[in-house]
Amino acid sequence: MSPQKRSIVILIADDDAEDRMLVKDALEECHLSNKMHFVENGEELLDYLHNRGKYTDKIAHPAPGIILLDLNMPKKDGREALKEIKADEKLRIIPIVVLTTSKAEEDIMRTYNLGVSSFVTKPVTFAALVDTMATLSKYWFEIVELPRP
Repeated sequence: MSPQKRSIVILIADDDAEDRMLVKDALEECHLSNKMHFVENGEELLDYLHNRGKYTDKIAHPAPGIILLDLNMPKKDGREALKEIKADEKLRIIPIVVLTTSKAEEDIMRTYNLGVSSFVTKPVTFAALVDTMATLSKYWFEIVELPRP
């Protein structure tokens, strides 16, 4: 395991508690030891990234090296949050992987136009999710050189 692989914090933005648990379990099944933090909507995501509200402690809530983003969330959906993140000079460098149930061509085109790094449709079975997370983790944590947060 490379030192970079160990140090990258994963921030997962998803409003569905079961989906958050499944993604966490799938990443752990892949023997990924990265720290994971979770937010439940786009407002919390932006608060976390800007260290506002309950996320002011930068040690407890470190800058992520990558964001897994669901599109359909309450308060501020993933599309709106993505637009704000990519418009922010300090945040735009963070790779964002959309992980959603949407297969809509409009969502795919819009998120890539907004600067998303990858668009992945959530698999239906846990085994397929583990396979997807294994592929994502190999690519993002072993192959790609990521900027330091």
